[in-house]
Amino acid sequence: MRKLENSELERKSVEDFKQSDKTPIIIILDDIRSLHNIGSVFRTADAFLIEKIYLCGITATPPNKEIHKTALGATETVTWEHQKNVLEVIENLKSEDILVYAIEQVENAIFLDNFQPNNSKKHALVFGNEVYGVSQEAIKLCDGTIEIPQLGTKHSLNISVSAGIVVWDLFQKMNKSN
Repeated sequence: MRKLENSELERKSVEDFKQSDKTPIIIILDDIRSLHNIGSVFRTADAFLIEKIYLCGITATPPNKEIHKTALGATETVTWEHQKNVLEVIENLKSEDILVYAIEQVENAIFLDNFQPNNSKKHALVFGNEVYGVSQEAIKLCDGTIEIPQLGTKHSLNISVSAGIVVWDLFQKMNKSN
């Protein structure tokens, strides 16, 4: 076994990425404080050809040196937009027939392993503030909530870790051959 060189990885160019068919997932980051978390989510979005990221509220936007440290150029490939109000973003996406799910621990949440995406529709995933999570107002507007099952004592994950887990899971489910 030998570790592959970067030149062997057949990575897309920025132009190839922009022209590629995207995974029908939109990520919504609401009031994310950590610039490193934002950059990590951009990198995950690039890895799975995510359609778009909405940066809402106090969530910082590129160009930003601290975001760039973890995004490693993904801010140049992934389409993104800043919007002040997450509630308006959710309402607009729903008006476009996009299914919107909060990633949060709430009553009657669907555990991620039981969640089955509707492959005929786009999905938007709302990730909330590192301390307060997704706001109750945003949760009320969503089509549902998805919870990542956790067995330890903390019952919380870093937002960039949560995004990676949920995006990977949905990506797999959306791309399974029937």
